[in-house]
Amino acid sequence: MEGIWIEPNDSPRSVDCGCVQACSFRMGEIGLARGAFLWGMVAIYLCAFTSLYVQIPGLYGKEGILPVRRMLPFTGKPLVEQLTDSPTLLWLCPWLGLDTEQGMEFICLLGVSLSVIALVAKPFRDCFVFACLWILYLSIYQVGQVFLYFQWDSLLLESGFLAIMVAPLHLKKWRAAPMRHHDGVMFWLVRWLFFRLMFASGVVKLTSRCPTWWGLTALTYHYETQCIPTSLAWFAHQLPSWFHKLSVVIVFVLEIVVPVLFFAPIRHLRIFAFYTQILLQVLIIVTGNYNFFNLLSIVLALSLLDDQHIHYWIRRGKKQNPQRLGWLRTLQSFVIGLTELAVYVTLIYGTIHYFGLSLHWEKRIIESKTGFTFHEFTRWLKTVTPLTIWIGVMSLTWEILSSLLSSLMVRGFIAKLWATSQWAVFAVAAAAMFAVSLVPYTFIEYETNSNLRPEVRQLYDVVDRYQLVNSYGLFRRMTGVGGRPEVVVEGSYDGQKWKEIEFMYKPGNLSVAPPMVAPHQPRLDWQMWFAALGDHRHSPWFTSFIHRLLQGKRNVIRLVQVDETKYAFSTKPPTYIRAQLYKYWFTVYGTHRSFNNWWAREHIGEFFPSVSLGDPNLESLLREHGFKDKVQPKRAVKDVLPTILKLTREQVEPYSGEQVIWGLYLAVLFISLLKALTNRKDEGSPLKPGSRRREGKNVSGGEEVDADGRWKEFRRSEGKMRPPAEEQPLENVRRRK
Repeated sequence: MEGIWIEPNDSPRSVDCGCVQACSFRMGEIGLARGAFLWGMVAIYLCAFTSLYVQIPGLYGKEGILPVRRMLPFTGKPLVEQLTDSPTLLWLCPWLGLDTEQGMEFICLLGVSLSVIALVAKPFRDCFVFACLWILYLSIYQVGQVFLYFQWDSLLLESGFLAIMVAPLHLKKWRAAPMRHHDGVMFWLVRWLFFRLMFASGVVKLTSRCPTWWGLTALTYHYETQCIPTSLAWFAHQLPSWFHKLSVVIVFVLEIVVPVLFFAPIRHLRIFAFYTQILLQVLIIVTGNYNFFNLLSIVLALSLLDDQHIHYWIRRGKKQNPQRLGWLRTLQSFVIGLTELAVYVTLIYGTIHYFGLSLHWEKRIIESKTGFTFHEFTRWLKTVTPLTIWIGVMSLTWEILSSLLSSLMVRGFIAKLWATSQWAVFAVAAAAMFAVSLVPYTFIEYETNSNLRPEVRQLYDVVDRYQLVNSYGLFRRMTGVGGRPEVVVEGSYDGQKWKEIEFMYKPGNLSVAPPMVAPHQPRLDWQMWFAALGDHRHSPWFTSFIHRLLQGKRNVIRLVQVDETKYAFSTKPPTYIRAQLYKYWFTVYGTHRSFNNWWAREHIGEFFPSVSLGDPNLESLLREHGFKDKVQPKRAVKDVLPTILKLTREQVEPYSGEQVIWGLYLAVLFISLLKALTNRKDEGSPLKPGSRRREGKNVSGGEEVDADGRWKEFRRSEGKMRPPAEEQPLENVRRRK
C-alpha cells in the first residue's frame, strides 16, 4: 500500500545484496525499516489520542471523576514559569477562549488529525510532525493524573521522542528526504529502548521474589487475573499445568536471554530475535487487552530488521543472480553459520539445564523446575548488568564510527563538511541519550546504579519531567493467586433491593464473555482492577466516582455503559450506592458451570459502604480527598473553536472507543487504497505534453524510464521506432535541431 513504506530510492546508497548476504556483520540499509517504524508510530499515536478523547468528559470534565481544572490552578505566574513547573500546552487555553477540559479535547483532536494526515501522506512523517505529536501527548500526560500513569504512556513518550530524531526532514517542496548518514545511529537508540523494555520486564519477575514466577506457576493464574482478559484467555486457562510451567520458562528465555541477541553482529540472529519477540507480543494480544502496548512493542522490534529482510516481505524474496564467491567469503559464510548454530545450541542447552526440562514419556508431559536460587540469580545479575551496558557501548560505537566513515565518503568538500557536521551533532545526542537511559535501566541492579557518575544522574534529573527515558518492568508480581479480586458496584432506590451496575469491559456478569477491546484502553475499568487490590482509601478517585453516579452525571455513566439503555439506572439515578468485593475465577471446562458461565465468583465482603447524597461519611471523604465541588463562575462562550469542539463531541458520543478507533483505521485504509489505485492509473496513462515521468520502471511495461519520461530502450515517434538521442550519431541530432 502506498504511503506506508519508504521508496527504495530514498537512500543515496545502493544495496549490494550479494555483498550483504555474504557479509552478515553489516546492518545494511534501514530506509524501509525506518519508514515502517515511523508509520507504526503514527498509527499508535492515532490510537492513543482517539482512545483518550472519547473518555475526557467522564474522566476530566467539570462533572467528571478527576476534574482537570484542579491540576492547573490560577497562580498569577508568568507563562514561562508555568511551563517550567508543568510543561503542558494547556496553559495556553485562556488565550484560545477554552477551559482546561476543552483544551484537552482540542489537543486530542489535533493529535488525531496530524496522525491521520501522516498515515496517508508520507511527506508528513516528518520530524516536525513527530515533534508536534510528542508535545501534544506530553501536554495531556502532565495533567492525566492516575488515569494516565501507565508504563505504556511513558513508553509512548520515550518512543515518540526517539521518532523525532529518526524521522527525516523535508525542506524542499515536500520531496522525500534522502537517508542521512547518521540515521543508523538514531535508529540504534530504538533498538536499545526495546532491549531495556524486554530485559527489565524479565528480570523484575525474578528480583521481586514472587513465588509464582519462581515456581513457574504464574501463567496458571495470569489469564484470569489480568486486568481485562479476552475470550481466548479462558481457553488458554484450560491448558494443563505442565504447559503453563513450560510457557513461563519460554517467557524467561524470550525476555532475559534473547534480548541480548538484539546487538548480535550476525543479522540472522537479530532476525531470529525479532520473530521470537513478535510471537510473544501476538500471544499477549490475543489473550489480554493491553491497549496499544503490544502494538508499540512490535513497532519497536522493527529496529532489528534491515531493508533486505523487508524486501523479502514485500517482494517475496527477490532472486539474485548466482555469483561465485571467493574462498575468503566462503570461509566467512561457514564461520557465520557455525556461530549461529553454536548460539542456538547454547540457548537450547542452557534452557534445559537451568530449568530442569525433562520429557516424561509415560505421562506425555514436559516437566520443568527452576534450577537456580535467588542469590545465584542476583550474583548473575550483578555481572550481566554492567556487561549489557558495555555491549551497548560497543554496539553504539560501531554505529557511530560506521556513520562517520559514510559521511567522510561523501563527494565534494561542502557536502562532506555538512554530512560530518550532522554526524557530530547526532552522535553527541545519541551518546547523551544512551548515558541518561542508564539511570532508569540500572534500577534493576542497585550496585550498578550506584556506580554511575554524578553528571549522568544530574542530566537525568533535568530531563526526567519530560519522560525522555523511563524504567520498565511489566508483570512484576502475580496478583489474585487465591482468586481475582473484583469490585462490584450496586445501586438501590430503597436501600433494600440492590441491583448490580455492569461495566462494558471488566468482569461482572458471570455469563458475559470477556471482550476484545484492544487497542482501546478503558481507563476507568483498568483503575477498577487496581482499586480491588487494596482499600478504597488507597484509590481516592473511587469516592468521586461514587458521588458522580449518585448525581447521575451522564459523562461518567458513559464510561460505564456507552449505550445508556444498558445502564441499570438509566431512567433515574440510584438513591443509594455501595460496592462489594468478590473473588472471581474462570470456570473449568467440562463442569456444569462452564456450559452457561464464563466466570464463577465468591463474595468476600464490603468494599465501600452504602452512601447517598448528603451522607456525612461521603461528604467527609470528598473533603478529605479534595473533591468537594466548588461553585464555578458560568460564562457564555460563543467563540468558533468551542462551538466546533461541541459539535465534534456530539458526533462521536454515540460510539465506544474501540468503534471510533477502528473506524478511523478503516478510513485511513480506504484513503490509502484509493490513493494507490489513483497513482497506478496515472502511471499507466499516456503522458501529456510537458509532463514528466519519474525515473524508474514503467509499471505497465516494465521498461526503464529516465527522468524525462523517455524509454531508455526505445522511443516511439510517428509510428516508428528509433534509438534515444544519446545513442544516435551526432550529425543526426544536429540535423533534427
